[in-house]
Amino acid sequence: MPRVPLAEFEPALKKRLDELWGEPPNLYRALGNHPQLIAAWTEFSRALRYESRTPRALRELVILRGAQLMRSEYEWAQHLKMARASGVREAQIAALASWRGSGEFDAREKSALALAEAVTAGRVSDEVYAEACAHFDHAEYVELALTAAFYAMVGRMLDAMAVPLEPAMRDYAPPLP
Repeated sequence: MPRVPLAEFEPALKKRLDELWGEPPNLYRALGNHPQLIAAWTEFSRALRYESRTPRALRELVILRGAQLMRSEYEWAQHLKMARASGVREAQIAALASWRGSGEFDAREKSALALAEAVTAGRVSDEVYAEACAHFDHAEYVELALTAAFYAMVGRMLDAMAVPLEPAMRDYAPPLP
């Protein structure tokens, strides 16, 4: 049961959400209890998705790995579809929990996943930073770290509000490992 009601949106915000996402998911409806914050959240998440330099598939791997670490079923289910649409392969999804020893990921992807894990855990070591700098410029590093941090926040907010997964999303596969 959600801890906050799934809100209806003010007309201007509803119009903007429809333009950006179509039918807003339950996460947005839960956040809709605070119109100013959901408006800011919406614009920030749009920029992360559509105004980024790194490939969408790479960012989706970062998001899915964060969902695994945070045990966020909602985030995992929502982003499986997006990851597949962006070009993440089924073999990568299957191997994500054991990415370090997997041949499904190249060095750049492994560096991004190491950064995702470190950001999600709350501590990026000098070694993880140095490896990331071998593959990404400063803007890309910021973008990937910010993606990992934002989606760690998403997982925490989903948990804090006990946001239910939409009925159409409940039959996702594979299950959250």
